[in-house]
Amino acid sequence: MVKVRQDAWSHEDDLLLAETVLRHIREGSTQLNAFDEVGDKLNRTSAACGFRWNAEVRTKYDNAIDLAKRQRKEKKRALAGHSPRVMKPVAHIAAQTSESDYQPVEQTPTPAVVESTPITMDTVIRFLKDVKKDYYASNQSKASLAQMEQENTKLKEEVKELNHQLKQTENQLATIQEDYQVFIQIMDRARKMTVLEETGASAPPAFRMDKNGNLQQLAQGN
Repeated sequence: MVKVRQDAWSHEDDLLLAETVLRHIREGSTQLNAFDEVGDKLNRTSAACGFRWNAEVRTKYDNAIDLAKRQRKEKKRALAGHSPRVMKPVAHIAAQTSESDYQPVEQTPTPAVVESTPITMDTVIRFLKDVKKDYYASNQSKASLAQMEQENTKLKEEVKELNHQLKQTENQLATIQEDYQVFIQIMDRARKMTVLEETGASAPPAFRMDKNGNLQQLAQGN
């Protein structure tokens, strides 16, 4: 069974992160505010949310990001379109002017000021601390993985050695069984010879053992 980390990002988490960031872009806010909001909802650090957004999620929403930026510009234009018009004097060669010399001129729209949370030193320090914490957590995970790989390699070597010892033991057992069968055959033949002697044979037979360990009866007179 494949183990899943408890802090792994689910599809729902990525979707919440993407929707929150896109909403902040449309409203003219900053991505840092979006990371803070998602971190509060998912009980994660803003640095972790920012890392996830830039490393995995952002590339999947390029078109949505462009659309959100266009919507933000359209909203700025709509807010700037309600600014009042001013009267600008039109210069003439004649010395005298009249009311008709003044024509309404549309003022250049002033970009709307987007209210956002100011970045303070405390915010920067907190962000750097979160990045440092995530960095150490990542290094610990890598160290644990390396240790598990070493233990796995060691266990494989031990299993290999045990298999070798088992094979040697099986070979020794087979040799012992063969020797035991030979011994049984010798004892059985000796028993048969003893029975023949008890039946009153004229002369006790002589035996000798051949090179294979078998008893061989000698002919009479040899």
